[in-house]
Amino acid sequence: MNEDNGGEEIQEVVSEQEVEQLMQNLLKVTIMSNKLELVNYQGFWHPNIKNYLKTFKSTLMFQRHFQPRNTDIIIASFPKTGTTWLKSLLFSVINRFRYPKDQTPLLKYHPHELVYGLEVDVYGNAFEYPRPQHLDELPSPRLFHTHLPYTSLPESITTSGCRVLYIGRNPLDTLVSLYYFSIKMMRKMEGEDFCFSMEDYFEDFYAGRMPHGSFFEHVVGYWKQSLERPDKVLFFKYEDLKEDPKFHVKRLAEFVGVPFCLKEESEGVIEDIVEMCSINNLRELEGNKSGVINKYFEKNSYFRKGKLGIGLII
Repeated sequence: MNEDNGGEEIQEVVSEQEVEQLMQNLLKVTIMSNKLELVNYQGFWHPNIKNYLKTFKSTLMFQRHFQPRNTDIIIASFPKTGTTWLKSLLFSVINRFRYPKDQTPLLKYHPHELVYGLEVDVYGNAFEYPRPQHLDELPSPRLFHTHLPYTSLPESITTSGCRVLYIGRNPLDTLVSLYYFSIKMMRKMEGEDFCFSMEDYFEDFYAGRMPHGSFFEHVVGYWKQSLERPDKVLFFKYEDLKEDPKFHVKRLAEFVGVPFCLKEESEGVIEDIVEMCSINNLRELEGNKSGVINKYFEKNSYFRKGKLGIGLII
């Protein structure tokens, strides 16, 4: 959401020179017809897209600068596993006392404009607001998101009292959704004639040559933490959320400390949230039909099908 973008810029905690020096010593691969370079840092891959998203530098800034509050709630996910959906659900649950259902900001703003991505949005200056210097002025609970593996989260997060929501998805469905999203992104950068086969994309996905690394390691990392620290990490399966959204929205509310009361349940508040945040409803909202996120991802590209089993019918 747009706010006054006052506040002083933070001092540069990661210089361009340091980034270049690190890049020289990191393992690199290219995927997608040699058009997308990935660099390996801390055991997973970062996209190195010159003149577009400088995610490597912004990740370093996030790791060094971010100071969580114990009240922060952070969604973590591998790309295309239900991030946008979970953002809308979390925002609605947390803010249900603040906004009547017919005045929710979801009617006007994309979920990514309400639950801020840390390494790409905040530290990548995707929006005028918030930027790193604005973090201290955001009201609690602050709602954020990251695609980083658990092992690469800042220590300030893993040792604080903030809570993490993770969403995982069937790998085949993730693969298909990510493939079409990536093709759309690459055509915007390389032109409409860009082509890359699903077969070759599968080979890269299976080998873990993906932005944010291996899908399987990503999921397992957070799954283990959810077992070892259930008060810290709550794990959702996309398929379970689709099958019984009411039950899992109740789980979410209890985990973040704002459980639904009996009166809310009897009045259908949970059902209203589930309906508002359904993929079909979000797709049709005017605020999601046009415009861009992160300065160049089309808003409507985040709402494809949201169905189960799409990886079996390609």
